[in-house]
Amino acid sequence: MKKIVRNDVNEQWAHSGIVEAGDFVFVSYCVGNIGQPIENQINGAFDHLEGRLKSIGLNLESVVKIDCMFRDIWNIPVLEKVIKERFNGKYPARKSIQTEFAHRGGEDGLQFQLDAIAFKG
Repeated sequence: MKKIVRNDVNEQWAHSGIVEAGDFVFVSYCVGNIGQPIENQINGAFDHLEGRLKSIGLNLESVVKIDCMFRDIWNIPVLEKVIKERFNGKYPARKSIQTEFAHRGGEDGLQFQLDAIAFKG
């Protein structure tokens, strides 16, 4: 049996940003550009994801599933624009949900977050 590897561990929040288990990699809590317009936050979250994947030798092409969380679900068309720009037709499966983030800033704070599953086999 392969070993489970946990990276980017945050003891204060009690979570791992990257968990490698078998041929799959689970990446959580990708955010960026908090407080900026929604498109900047979505791009910031993908930048965060891309950096984490790069740290273990992967890239966005390895992503097979993303869970996208919005403060306002009606921003899905902005997400779709960004995905088209970044994935070049090799799109992951996707789920989008609306949530109230437990984050300071309210409407002027966190608007978007994503989690991802990548394949490294």
